[in-house]
Amino acid sequence: MTEMVGIAPAGLGRRAVARFIDWIIAGAIGLVVFWLLERVTDLPSWIAILPGAGFGFLYFVAFEVLTGSTPGKKLLGLHVNGTDGTDKPDLLASAKRNAYMLLNLIPWVGGVLWFVAAIGIAFTVSSSPSKQGWHDKFAGGTQVVKD
Repeated sequence: MTEMVGIAPAGLGRRAVARFIDWIIAGAIGLVVFWLLERVTDLPSWIAILPGAGFGFLYFVAFEVLTGSTPGKKLLGLHVNGTDGTDKPDLLASAKRNAYMLLNLIPWVGGVLWFVAAIGIAFTVSSSPSKQGWHDKFAGGTQVVKD
């Protein structure tokens, strides 16, 4: 997807700050979920953390599908367009776009795999004229734009 007339793609810096804000929000909620699971179940810690880690994925998908913007993106005036420039991604596109976050669920090496994927996203966003990362292209052409 190339830049559409009248649509300004969002650059890496703004997107990174929005993502950081969202991770603070999602992380705080995930931490509460982890703490509650650890208190009310006999699950080992590495199993109890899985719902908390998976919450980040659900957070991004839910906000993108329902509103087109996560709270962090909304604060910074950003929006995720769906494929073919629709006003928000559908469930499949958003799930594909955020699937790399599920790498965190892999015990021991997930964080490293997620970091490599995030670096790849940063590189592809920076080098793309339409500011689309590999995850946007994998999702069928989603695009983060300025409101």
